[in-house]
Amino acid sequence: MKIGIISFAHMHAYSYASALKKLNDAVLAGIADDDAARGGPFAETFDTQFYTDYRELLEQDIEGVIVTSENVNHKEHVIAAAKAGKHVLCEKPLSTSVKDAVEMIEACRQHGVILQTAFPVRYNSSMVRVKEMIDEGRIGRILAMRGTNRGQNPGGWFVEHALSGGGAVMDHTVHVVDIMRWLTGCEVREVYAEIDSHFSDTPIDDCGILTMEFEHGIFATLDCSWSRNKTFPTWGDVTLEIVGSEGTLSIDALDQKLHVHTDQHGYRHSFWGDDMDEGLIASFVRAIREGKAPITGEDGMRAVEVALAAYQSARIKEPVATGL
Repeated sequence: MKIGIISFAHMHAYSYASALKKLNDAVLAGIADDDAARGGPFAETFDTQFYTDYRELLEQDIEGVIVTSENVNHKEHVIAAAKAGKHVLCEKPLSTSVKDAVEMIEACRQHGVILQTAFPVRYNSSMVRVKEMIDEGRIGRILAMRGTNRGQNPGGWFVEHALSGGGAVMDHTVHVVDIMRWLTGCEVREVYAEIDSHFSDTPIDDCGILTMEFEHGIFATLDCSWSRNKTFPTWGDVTLEIVGSEGTLSIDALDQKLHVHTDQHGYRHSFWGDDMDEGLIASFVRAIREGKAPITGEDGMRAVEVALAAYQSARIKEPVATGL
């Protein structure tokens, strides 16, 4: 199966390309990037064709594309791919507005192609096991959840609102909200958030605390931030604490690591665990073969809806209802 990548603007493009190269049933058939200085060297690294215009890539004999452009450009690239009859894996957040997400979903539906949202944390083995335990009723009825997604400020276009649509709250809310929706099978009904900028000089949010009410009376909080400094041993974390009527679960998705102390480098993490991006890319290839995406455009849209509600709540200092 031939897969292309549109834009190396997002750092995940590299890991997705690496994952594609490891598959036996798919190949990286081309990279398109309007920044030749950025995309060209990556095309050489991965020994594939380079295009400065994504439309040229879409004209090739490929089955699907991975969209890893700036958030604001997702809509243009996804809809163009749909019209070209190419299946799409789109980086999160799916879009910078719910309206755009609806148009992207509809375009893919009209043209009969898959739209999958890139939520790799679902392919972490600890998260998979937690999902199994919850479905088996091991902790009873879920009552409350507490999550964190605290990382480093990525800089670049991520801190330019016109390109990203938001800072840490947009970047990190969508991951954990998707996991919470997946584990509970419930939608968020109301969001209250406090959002600010404390960890950098860039005029964009780098921290936020969300309180969410889900269906069936489930409450959840989320600490989403770019609070990790440059010398922190890892880029960030994804953790969850889940309180049920019959027990509790604690998950640290990135705790598959060794703690290494040396005279030369001080304290470091040596990660040995799951490559969630490999699981994501393999699932996209499988979805094209089977004709059904395990993580849909609708999943991406729901997560964006919560992030946008959080921004609105922080502005008006009141809870904001969600739901289309």
